[in-house]
Amino acid sequence: MRFDTLWRNARLATMREGKGDFGLAVVEDGVIAARGDRIAYAGPAADLPTGADAAEIIDCEGRWITPGLVDCHTHLVFGGNRAHEFEMRLAGASYEEIARAGGGILSTVRATREASEAALVQSALPRLDHLIAEGVTTVEIKSGYGLDLATELRMLRAARALGETRPVSVTTTFLGAHALPLEAKGDKDAYMQLVTETMLPIVATEGLADCVDAFCEGIAFSPEQVAALFAKAQALGLPVKLHADQLSNLGGAALIARFGGLSADHVEYTDETGARAMAEAGTVAVLLPGAFYTLREKTVPPIALFRKCGVRLALASDCNPGTSPLTSLLLTMNMGATLFRMTVDECLAGVTREAARALGLLGETGTLEPGKSCDLAIWDIERPAELVYRIGFNPLHKRIWRGK
Repeated sequence: MRFDTLWRNARLATMREGKGDFGLAVVEDGVIAARGDRIAYAGPAADLPTGADAAEIIDCEGRWITPGLVDCHTHLVFGGNRAHEFEMRLAGASYEEIARAGGGILSTVRATREASEAALVQSALPRLDHLIAEGVTTVEIKSGYGLDLATELRMLRAARALGETRPVSVTTTFLGAHALPLEAKGDKDAYMQLVTETMLPIVATEGLADCVDAFCEGIAFSPEQVAALFAKAQALGLPVKLHADQLSNLGGAALIARFGGLSADHVEYTDETGARAMAEAGTVAVLLPGAFYTLREKTVPPIALFRKCGVRLALASDCNPGTSPLTSLLLTMNMGATLFRMTVDECLAGVTREAARALGLLGETGTLEPGKSCDLAIWDIERPAELVYRIGFNPLHKRIWRGK
């Protein structure tokens, strides 16, 4: 049997599911074989077909291989920065106070509207490169800092361009319902009608978004407004996800579950009704400890409740200029363990298998299984816990995207 590339003498954290095992699914003496950009074999060396050979055979010298990491929630494309707001928070200002004073998301909207597509790409590249350098092979990128049609389209085109500029899989999300722009003069209903009836159909027609998101919160949009947007998204054939229950419980988790959404993100204030609805719908809880840390939040996501109800847990950087200026999934995992008391297995699954699930991409990536994209991260570690426990240290030996 002939392969293009064969990685041997490796320890695999395959992240496969089966027989009630939702952990790392470790193979101690493992081999991965690829044909083209696909995994053809991933498992014990002893089970590799007799006579297997490859054009290139790589000795991993006992290193660990995980699936390439997946960052399933980022706002990677934006103009300017909000370091001054960091200083304001240090002086005691709250997230809502900064937002109501014209800062927060709206300050980034102003800078983003002034930036060209090329400028947006160039400013995002260093952030993307940091993620890639830590083994990320798939990244989600949202719009939401335009809040007008022209800039939202420009952001989505910039996100697509990033995937053409770097060896990484990019999935895009339309987040026109991120905040209320100043020109809306406080009329949330009129703005949401614009997003739903004008912006979204054009985004869908141009094929610029893989998903639709919204911010359901007192300082953003109501469950009723979001529901109308999601109904339109579904009519256009686009899956949905939601910034839910971050600052209060407006029933966002139950709302996104009602629409069969891919994920509910943040979810600090989600209650048992919401958790059970998510579990039944298969909606993933995407936990964002970078924002929790930056905002000095006190209410921890209900991890025990999610476990009890059977909700899948993903982790993401939430890279954005204001509330999570974070470009490290390794640090994100450490925060998930330290701040949220997640286990090592939960953290690693959260940036591989469950993150892929949260993007609707589990059939494509997130585990080491035949037929999936050959997206690998090869690590200089003695045990997987090192990826969660170390702070400010990157043990990546080699990153493989689509077999190369």
